[in-house]
Amino acid sequence: MSHDGTRPGGGHYFSPVPHVVSDPRAVALDVDGRRLRLATDRGVFAYGRLDPGTRVLLDLAPPPTGGTLLDVGCGFGPIALTLATLAPGATVYAVDVNERARDLTAENAAAAGLGNVVVTTPDGVPPELAFDTIWSNPPVRVGADVLRPLLARWFDRLAPAGEAWLVVQRNLGADALVRWLAGQGYAAVRVRSRKGFGVIRVPSRKARGSA
Repeated sequence: MSHDGTRPGGGHYFSPVPHVVSDPRAVALDVDGRRLRLATDRGVFAYGRLDPGTRVLLDLAPPPTGGTLLDVGCGFGPIALTLATLAPGATVYAVDVNERARDLTAENAAAAGLGNVVVTTPDGVPPELAFDTIWSNPPVRVGADVLRPLLARWFDRLAPAGEAWLVVQRNLGADALVRWLAGQGYAAVRVRSRKGFGVIRVPSRKARGSA
């Protein structure tokens, strides 16, 4: 993600249980002609605003057409709710290690009337599921040693025709991540850039008969 997830006294957004005092705020999100009002809170990524990297991903990634979709590191839910709005026939899994983030995403999906969002921990996703589309503004501040296995875990569950779309700040390693993914057998490519953020497309390895 595009910042370190902290504010003075705010804690880390990648903490499972944020030990900070709640201070709810609201963020407006425009999706496909709808204006959604999303609750945010301290201890969650991009508290009180729509992260600029997330905005770039929402603007530049191609809209999903349906199937089983995944938002890795959902925060308060802007990516998951966008997927659910654009593909109302899809099932959208929103995962995050942060308990407060999950609660906010579930609250925001319910307020928007989006019954196709499933909010869960990473380990709560049924193991048999394969994903047609993955979108993520990944937590790059956790470091490559944590981030790369995290991403590989989910990319290995892409359906044969599936693909992932990521946004990563260029000065926080977008090109290095593309090179690493290529070394893992993914035909990853940075397809677009805007405002210092790179949007990366990662097709499933299964499309080429790989494990």
